[in-house]
Amino acid sequence: MAGKSLDLLNIFKAVSGNLVDNQSALNEADTYNHDHGDHMVEIFKVITQAMEEKKGADPADQLEYASNLLRKKSKSGSADLYANGLANAAKQFVGQQVTSDNAMQLVQTLMGGGQKVQPPPAASGDMLGSLLSGLAGGKQKADAGFDASDLLTAGMAFLQSKQEGDSNLEAMVDAAVASTQMGASSHRSQSGKLVANTILQMMSGMGS
Repeated sequence: MAGKSLDLLNIFKAVSGNLVDNQSALNEADTYNHDHGDHMVEIFKVITQAMEEKKGADPADQLEYASNLLRKKSKSGSADLYANGLANAAKQFVGQQVTSDNAMQLVQTLMGGGQKVQPPPAASGDMLGSLLSGLAGGKQKADAGFDASDLLTAGMAFLQSKQEGDSNLEAMVDAAVASTQMGASSHRSQSGKLVANTILQMMSGMGS
């Protein structure tokens, strides 16, 4: 049975709220400019505004509008990555609803930034299988964003997270973020995990 359609506005509102709660910690994690938390709050405030303005539209239209609005209103490096991720997600969700079944697909694409991410197959109840299948499948096409080193990075991140006592969901998020541009710096990795965790938890709750 197909998963229930989910409301992107509610999901991104939750992300925005969690980023506000963690704004100071994210600024502290940014050892370069000490303003990453400020940028992330701004980014998801704009994304939430876009979802409000396009409430009721198809998810692909909402995501594309959010990408365009973010490019106009935010100029940070993180804003560029999320604008690219939103644009890629818009292309992947043409003609689709966002459901609990394709939650990891949305997270992977959003976190991927400028990378071309192969969508994992929908696998209700087995998001780890979807993640790893999607990462492995990226090797099958020459223009895919993931290769063997990305898969290894994701696998190592998953195992390390499990060894530290994280849940399967937390470990999957660590793996997904580690294999994208968000994993290239500690502060972006930290905020990326927060974003991904919030999205997946919201989708799990709303889809039940």
